[in-house]
Amino acid sequence: MHIAGSTVLLTGVTGGIGGALAAELSARGVRLVLTGRRAEALEPLAERYGARMITADLADADDVRRLAAEAAGTDILIANAALPSSGDVLDYTPDQIDRALAVNLRAPAMLARLLAPAMVAAGRGHFCFVGSLSGMAATKSSSLYTATKFGLRGFSLAFRQDLHGTGVGVSIVQPGFVRELGMFAKTGSSTPGGVRTVSPEQVCRGVIRAIERDVAEINVAPPELRFLTKVASQFPGFAERVQRLAGAEPTVHAIVDAQRSSR
Repeated sequence: MHIAGSTVLLTGVTGGIGGALAAELSARGVRLVLTGRRAEALEPLAERYGARMITADLADADDVRRLAAEAAGTDILIANAALPSSGDVLDYTPDQIDRALAVNLRAPAMLARLLAPAMVAAGRGHFCFVGSLSGMAATKSSSLYTATKFGLRGFSLAFRQDLHGTGVGVSIVQPGFVRELGMFAKTGSSTPGGVRTVSPEQVCRGVIRAIERDVAEINVAPPELRFLTKVASQFPGFAERVQRLAGAEPTVHAIVDAQRSSR
């Protein structure tokens, strides 16, 4: 479907690549609805892009329902919000586990459930879930993040089949390591094994392409990382041994330490 002139609800606009997505969507002439937890962070973005803002905490089930109600008339949902959720599960409190699952998986699924009926009735619309290559292959100290991204990928691909023939499309866009603005970039660490990164603009182009061409899945990463991810998804035991031999533990520990406050 064409993005120009559509009403787009974008989650996670105040972190990661959300700002880049907001700028790209605004430039393409959409009616933008931005959401996040902190009004003070949303207000300048809403003013900059002439957007409507709705404050909501995606970890709060009542807030998710309110967000869907206030965003009635949405043509396109771009579910971009996510917590980094790195670190060993044993280091997490039960509340932190619940929050990771709620923000990364329950909220996008529930928003899709609540917004879909109106789109189906109109015979047009699109759901674009921003996942991660972690939704295809597991890595050390990422149990919760990987679980939510595996789940998001599964939900997206199956939901797409559920909506086939309704005029409503579903896509998942899965970036690798994103430089400058991504969650990984904020840690200040080098990439594990010197893996190449992608730009926020490449991720934005992937999102636009997924929506306008109704592509089921787009992986935004250098060719070698896409290849290694597919190998790891098919041969997890082999991938686990390779990761240990690669000596990435210092980098992993640095990432976990940098993201601890985001739980």
